[in-house]
Amino acid sequence: MDNGRIDFLYLNEDDMIKAGVRDMKGCIKAMDETFRLLHKGDYRMGGDDANEHGIRVSFPKESEIEGMPLSAPDYRFMAMPAYLGGKYHMFGIKSYGSNPNNRNLNLPRSILMMSLMDVVTGAPIAYMSANILSSMRTGAVAGLGVKYLSKKDPKILSIIGPGTMSIYSLDAFLEVKPSISTIKIKGRGKEKIESFINYVKEKYPNIKEFIVCNSIEEACKDSDIIYFGTTNAKNFNDNPYINESWIKKGALIISASALLVDSDFISNKPAVRAVADNYKMYSGWGSGRELPTQKTVSTLLGMAFYDAVCENKILREDIIDLGAIICGEEVGRENEDQILIYAVGGMPIEDVAWGYECYQKAIENNIGTKLNLWDSLNSMR
Repeated sequence: MDNGRIDFLYLNEDDMIKAGVRDMKGCIKAMDETFRLLHKGDYRMGGDDANEHGIRVSFPKESEIEGMPLSAPDYRFMAMPAYLGGKYHMFGIKSYGSNPNNRNLNLPRSILMMSLMDVVTGAPIAYMSANILSSMRTGAVAGLGVKYLSKKDPKILSIIGPGTMSIYSLDAFLEVKPSISTIKIKGRGKEKIESFINYVKEKYPNIKEFIVCNSIEEACKDSDIIYFGTTNAKNFNDNPYINESWIKKGALIISASALLVDSDFISNKPAVRAVADNYKMYSGWGSGRELPTQKTVSTLLGMAFYDAVCENKILREDIIDLGAIICGEEVGRENEDQILIYAVGGMPIEDVAWGYECYQKAIENNIGTKLNLWDSLNSMR
């Protein structure tokens, strides 16, 4: 900014790829730093408690107003604002629209954009394509959980829901745990399963075995890491369910999406340990609502943690935040036989961090298009 002039950098998807948005190793490193700042409290998200996932615009089921959009599964518009401190010292907003019918138009279900803004003046710094960015940070946060929570040398990984989110998470898992050699897959359609397997075979020829499973129980049996990357079902009870009897000792369960789990499983201490990306986010969602909150808010695993606390099945202090483990203030895995359950809900501070890193690479390598907001303050008068 010079004499009131404001320019900002626009980065389309190709620009983002050139700026390293697909660098999983770098993204995991950025998420590690993000969770350290989260644990220290050097961040703000939406709401008075600074822990809101985002704000959603909802639509009515019926309307007499012509042209009013109507409520439908996975049809939503959201804004996810956040400030992240430390070296980032940056404010950002991820925004997106989601509609499953987009696929009929040859478009992704969700279309995302990320804005970075000067935290002092509010001036725009960058505006960037965020579909890959968002998938990368989601995968990296799941991978961060594997890095800190899985047993030493996991061999068998199960993927329930082999879609886009699972592909990015797989990249993160193999980045932090190259010992993985077998992948079990449970999906709804043959085409997606085959596409997922072909991707893995091409990128990771060291994977020795693929096992396609007919049920979630079969997928869970004997697995060291179990990852749920499914989307929310139209009916609550149709979402994936997991039973403790299916899980072997020492396994790590990760859910970045819909998952039904019994409170008795979560509260079975010390055999089971619950870890959240940010428990305050889930308790904020659940506050003032009737239980079980999954039916009124979402089927995210973190809400099941909150329900278990409200039902006095488990103490709040028994749920450990990943940031406390990363900062060395809490122990993640207490022994090799312990089952760990890790809830990933997604936070805009993650988008700010990875968006900032990509922006810095773009500046260093002269990538993107500089756009002018205005030349001087006089132009506003």
